[in-house]
Amino acid sequence: MMRLPLFEFRAPRSLDEAVRILDGQGADAMPLAGGTDLLPNMKRRQQVPKTLMSLRYIEELSHVHVEESTAGSRLGACVTLSEITADARFRKGLTALAQAASFVATPHIRNMATLGGNLCLDTRCNYYDQNYEWRKAINFCLKKDGDTCWVAPGSAKCMAVSSTDTAPALVALGARVRLMSRSGEREILLSELYQADGQHYLTRRPNEILVEVMVDSLHGWKSTYWKLRRRGSFDFPVLSVAVAARIADGGGVVEKARIVIGSAASRPLIAEEAAKSLIGHALRADAIVQAATLAGRIAKPLDNTDFDMSWRKKVTAELVTYALRELRGEDVSKERESFTHAHLV
Repeated sequence: MMRLPLFEFRAPRSLDEAVRILDGQGADAMPLAGGTDLLPNMKRRQQVPKTLMSLRYIEELSHVHVEESTAGSRLGACVTLSEITADARFRKGLTALAQAASFVATPHIRNMATLGGNLCLDTRCNYYDQNYEWRKAINFCLKKDGDTCWVAPGSAKCMAVSSTDTAPALVALGARVRLMSRSGEREILLSELYQADGQHYLTRRPNEILVEVMVDSLHGWKSTYWKLRRRGSFDFPVLSVAVAARIADGGGVVEKARIVIGSAASRPLIAEEAAKSLIGHALRADAIVQAATLAGRIAKPLDNTDFDMSWRKKVTAELVTYALRELRGEDVSKERESFTHAHLV
């Protein structure tokens, strides 16, 4: 049985108290929301904070305000994934987020897991996500306790992959996040929270708390999220695609669009060229093929997770195609239901 290491537990009742704790302890302390990722990592000694600071009792982190037409939406970082999945307001423009939240793990885990926790999910790798003794047998890896990235031994940078479901969806929706520390607050695009380094994958500072997620009005937008994994539930994504587009009434011409590829690098990848190719055009078959081809070019997965990496790259364009067909109004429920099983026969 793997046991948790010793740690000090703190349970602040306000944000002010929480930021004071982080300011005093810095990198030795870690915020604890649902704990569905952090606590297993601690058992494997992948993360070993001296202090865990629970966010459970801070009421202002659990608010939900959804308004698609005017003011936009504001979601506290401790809103659970189950709450997002069950709330009928997370539809239309916010559909991608609702779908992404519903695809995370199992109902039991979604009842505990939080939006902020999923956005800050630790990067994953076949050489990193093992118990302590296994990792010690290979002299550890660059991400934790070692000096070699076993995925790319010549690399000076860790290649662990981003496996969050909600981040690609929210990046496609143009989301921003609010970060708070004792020295003040800052607001950044969610895409700016991530960087291309599996070891130092977040730009969040050790003394900052991710407080809130904000999404501007999505009136006229449609969005969707597609996920590839070996099993129909529980598994982390090994590839994902989030697409959002504002489509004009009448002719169905795309006015704005965003396409984001997840789980193909250490951060979500924004397919800017693919999205731009859609603007000014209706979602006809030729436009979809062109966008899917362009999106597939930026996906360069490595051999650090499930499935063959070259096959995962080829599937990227297929996922984008399904997503755009869905935004066009096609019924792709059978393709979505059978996608994983169809590719594993």
